[in-house]
Amino acid sequence: MLRSLRNKFILAKQIANAANNNGTGGHTVGRRFLNVHEYVAMEILQKGGVKVPRFGVASTPDEAVEISKRLGENDFVVKAQVLTGGRGRGHFSSGLKGGVKLVYTAEEVREVASKMLGHNIFTKQTGEKGMICNKVMIVERLYPRREYYFAIMLERAYQGPVIIASSQGGMAIEDVAKESPEAIITVPVDIVNGLSSEMAMDVVRKVGFHPNSHEHAAQLVMNLYKLFLEKDASMIEINPMIEDSNGHVLCIDAKCRFDDNAEFRQQDVYDLKDPTQIDQREVEAQAANLNYISLDGDIGCLVNGAGLAMATMDIIKLHGGSPANFLDVGGGATAQQVKEAFRIISSDSKVQAILVNIFGGIMRCDVIAEGIIAAAQTLKLKIPIVVRLQGTNVDDAKALIASSNLRILACDNLEEAAKMVVKMSAIIGLARSAAVDVNFELPI
Repeated sequence: MLRSLRNKFILAKQIANAANNNGTGGHTVGRRFLNVHEYVAMEILQKGGVKVPRFGVASTPDEAVEISKRLGENDFVVKAQVLTGGRGRGHFSSGLKGGVKLVYTAEEVREVASKMLGHNIFTKQTGEKGMICNKVMIVERLYPRREYYFAIMLERAYQGPVIIASSQGGMAIEDVAKESPEAIITVPVDIVNGLSSEMAMDVVRKVGFHPNSHEHAAQLVMNLYKLFLEKDASMIEINPMIEDSNGHVLCIDAKCRFDDNAEFRQQDVYDLKDPTQIDQREVEAQAANLNYISLDGDIGCLVNGAGLAMATMDIIKLHGGSPANFLDVGGGATAQQVKEAFRIISSDSKVQAILVNIFGGIMRCDVIAEGIIAAAQTLKLKIPIVVRLQGTNVDDAKALIASSNLRILACDNLEEAAKMVVKMSAIIGLARSAAVDVNFELPI
């Protein structure tokens, strides 16, 4: 029933951010949430009065060794700092298996850190491209008596924050939801009234904290909710939250995401953004005020409006194709932004054809047409472009395209456009797989 609230939240947030500002007529568009490294999340928790293990962050093997000596322990955990899930089951280009390793000496810290730093990690989320590891986190190893899962996130179904907690921590909450849904509790929090101490105490009792830990655990939950509000977080996830033999409660792994719309008042958090962990095309799209999300397909999509973009991707899938991206130019894009959108889409080597689907309300079709023509001429595009335009100034747009002497495939019907772009992508794909040098030349 939970159906991975976390993943639902991530996708919904991305699409909602695009939709919220579409059609405003301005150039400001909603942006994606900020995802920070684990060590950043731990520092934020620590400053907010949440107890965490002792740790340090290193950029070189030598720094990692110095941190381990400073911690003064014999048992350590070395964690790769990468913004991808499933790192524990991933592998590195160096040959190292796993992005979370238990080590017992300073020399082992050096060895493991040297095989993580500067190498790409490959997980289910990163795919074949992998993700570079530039920092490692050295943490004292703790021995918990019990492990729990705890998260606070915004959930549209509850119209505000919701607490998700489970007695089965230390494992993927998606697996718990599938195998033991009764082990998960959800507690909606009224954003006006906030989280009361009674509610916090009820949560810790229900998930099974030892009575000796109730007061400490409830206070920790209260501190986490306070941080959630103060930092404009969209999600704080602790997995696991542990209880040790002394009754102390600590957060030993944390993920935090923050609302991009609050960047102006959370500059200290946003200064810690790591651009090396973000798809460069997404960084460039943000700079151009475009909503872009990279996907795994081979058909580039340029659409105005988040809802229309989702429908466009659906109809591509319906006819056997696979979208390479979500790209919403918004309601007030300029010809230059359209050109930049084409540049970003075509920079993805997987893209074999591009579908433009515009419904001109505030967005004028002739502006889109000018951008398409400029992009085709300047970027010397050699892949098929299928264009479906409807709405404001559509006749002017068609006239511009017709007089441009460019071989742009125009369709009035969305379904026909989808069928066309899927066929064209398949042709280009077959040619590439056969190592045949076939280009779709735009100039007549």
